[in-house]
Amino acid sequence: MSPRIDRPWTVLVSHQTSEGSRCVDLFRRPDGSFGFEEFRRDPEDAGAWTPVGSFSARAYASEPEALGAAVGAVPWLKSLVDR
Repeated sequence: MSPRIDRPWTVLVSHQTSEGSRCVDLFRRPDGSFGFEEFRRDPEDAGAWTPVGSFSARAYASEPEALGAAVGAVPWLKSLVDR
């Protein structure tokens, strides 16, 4: 598990690129707030997901709000969400 996704947080959805090298996780915290984080997976990291966005500390009131913020912050995500 990534150091940017705490254990008590629940991942709601993970949007992953078709080649499997990038993803954005949307999650809910125990306090009811929502957030997201961007990750990459490279061969030199032995396939481990590495956080790259530093977005997980931001809190949003709803899942749609967190998704909107993620789409605005992560350029490649819009094309996946618009499918």
